[in-house]
Amino acid sequence: QVQLVESGGGLVQAGDSLRLSCAASGSFNIWAVGWFRQAPGKEREFVSGINWNGGSKSYADSVKGRFTISREHANAKSPVYLQIDSLKPEDTAVYYCAARFNYYSDAVGQAQSNYVHWGQGTQVTVSS
Repeated sequence: QVQLVESGGGLVQAGDSLRLSCAASGSFNIWAVGWFRQAPGKEREFVSGINWNGGSKSYADSVKGRFTISREHANAKSPVYLQIDSLKPEDTAVYYCAARFNYYSDAVGQAQSNYVHWGQGTQVTVSS
């Protein structure tokens, strides 16, 4: 059984940076990852995603230029990171890591239905 654990959230000021991490445990060979967020009173939305080998990445228009998703190429099981720069109050949300294991594809899914496993989320709060 696989599990996902997010970390790195916190309370920060506008303009600060954070790096979120998503780690997976369990039996698998490779994994594709998506980051989603849900702000209070809003629906969960796609933020960024990366395919199994890091060759394909995708970002929501609202975060392009400020968010960077990454993983170590040499280790397919390594954590996936989401670097968030120039944080804004509207970035305040619970950030969720989602994964699809043993999925060899160049495509990066942006729909929640593209992913099977989900973490518990990490809170990011940005004060103005």
